[in-house]
Amino acid sequence: MSDLGLKISRRAALLGTGGALAGAAVSTITPAIAGAEKQGALSNPVARYTLGGFEVNTLLDGAVTMEEPQKTFGMNVGAEEFGEASSQNFIPADKVRMFFTPTLVNTGNELVLFDTGVGEGGRPARGNMRAAIESAGYTPEQVDVVVLTHMHPDHIGGLMEGDAPAFANARYVTGTTEYDFWSKMDPEANGVTKLMAKNVKPLAEKMTFLDDGGSVVSGITAVSAHGHTPGHMTYMLESNGAQMLLAADTANHYVWSLAYPDWEVRFDMDKEAAAAARRKILGMLASDKIPFAGYHMPFPSVGYVEANDNGFRYVPESYQLDL
Repeated sequence: MSDLGLKISRRAALLGTGGALAGAAVSTITPAIAGAEKQGALSNPVARYTLGGFEVNTLLDGAVTMEEPQKTFGMNVGAEEFGEASSQNFIPADKVRMFFTPTLVNTGNELVLFDTGVGEGGRPARGNMRAAIESAGYTPEQVDVVVLTHMHPDHIGGLMEGDAPAFANARYVTGTTEYDFWSKMDPEANGVTKLMAKNVKPLAEKMTFLDDGGSVVSGITAVSAHGHTPGHMTYMLESNGAQMLLAADTANHYVWSLAYPDWEVRFDMDKEAAAAARRKILGMLASDKIPFAGYHMPFPSVGYVEANDNGFRYVPESYQLDL
């Protein structure tokens, strides 16, 4: 018998055997005893990264689905352009999933929390940052420093818990310009000033104010990104030569803000300055290949930036920070 004939015979034999086994299987199948109940969405509230000698934890305060996203993003472009850009990136144009992600950094000497989430008033969908801290293996009482990137309610809402400071042993850091702008306004002027009066001003005696280039602790430096608010601040982490930027609200969506940095965002108070800050910060991240954590990026909210045409592309972190 030739080699070819041997191969054909073996194949035929295998097919024949497979058919017999399949027939036997059909004859012995019994119905399931009971159906397993669906368990619903899994909650994964913490992601952990190593950055030099730092441990960086992103904490999911919560996520919500919003309708009519063009009332917030791409306000200065037509619906057709917005829809086409969304379709090209495999996301719907009529709704958006928004994430809220504070960051907890263990430097080895201090435990530093950046922003505090929506707070107890946002539960159950949001306001879960304290629970996320505990999921990370820490307690709120262990937090040494709370840094506020800006005063929007989804960043300062978690400062209080039951009318008492949520981080009983912490000191506080925020930008001078940001604090001065909001604190000088009538406390009843708007939602920000009302929440500042309730959550931020009672902590003023424990608060340190800094400007661009100021140091929170060793290895954590303020980087100005004004525009979203008058004193909006980002923070550069640096340890053993490794860097990561905590970009706060510089870019609030991974497509509509990164790919289209000039698209207007409703919550940017100075839209021209905010767009300029996006281009400056994202350009630096792309050029230097520095990872960043974005407060509203899809959880776990850490990724890289690639320069792309007239904008940028978001590249989620995979395993680079585990090497």
